[in-house]
Amino acid sequence: MTTVLIVDDQTLIRQAVADILAGHDEIDVVGQAADGREAVQIARALHPDVVVMDIRMPHLDGIAATAAICTDPDLADTKVLILTTFEEDEYLVAALRAGASGFIGKGAEPDDIVRAVGAVHAGDALLSPLATRALIDRFVAAPPAARVGRSPLISALTEREQEVLRMVAKGRSNQEIAEELFISPHTAKTHVNRIMAKVHAHDRAQLVILAYESGLHTPGE
Repeated sequence: MTTVLIVDDQTLIRQAVADILAGHDEIDVVGQAADGREAVQIARALHPDVVVMDIRMPHLDGIAATAAICTDPDLADTKVLILTTFEEDEYLVAALRAGASGFIGKGAEPDDIVRAVGAVHAGDALLSPLATRALIDRFVAAPPAARVGRSPLISALTEREQEVLRMVAKGRSNQEIAEELFISPHTAKTHVNRIMAKVHAHDRAQLVILAYESGLHTPGE
């Protein structure tokens, strides 16, 4: 059972998402919040597996609320899925840096939203096609001089770990990494978890950002 907290300042959207998710036996909607401040309070009280978070809200926006949740040691197992209409602007990278595990548009089909909740709960990074395109375009458009140099965090990784990180940046699952490197899925997962610990990443989405910004992986590779 995946427990979910839904956060949106529009009552109709909150209820619509709740109805979509509640229709699945494996999902339990444990709460709703109308703004970021309330979301953080409820998350700390209920410890949901996934927070479905809007971005633009009063009092505390979704990015700040995501950061508060993802940096709280007591909520280390809580993942944030951004559900918003703003898939192609500056909010994308800000939300991922804040610790969001996924990004999906409000125009997504109900089944896609259900799958997105399951994906981020399982520890996978999830980006909608528009969000993925926006992320790649951001780094393609940036002139080389404007790109962040190789992070010292990358230097702490072994050659094998850097190879695995590149594959994560390409969107490979643990199973796909295992098949390409001729290792077991468990070993692939161990590599990914060790990388996240070394670079202080909350999840795979932040690994993707690090790989792009450090120059370890470039769009089109």
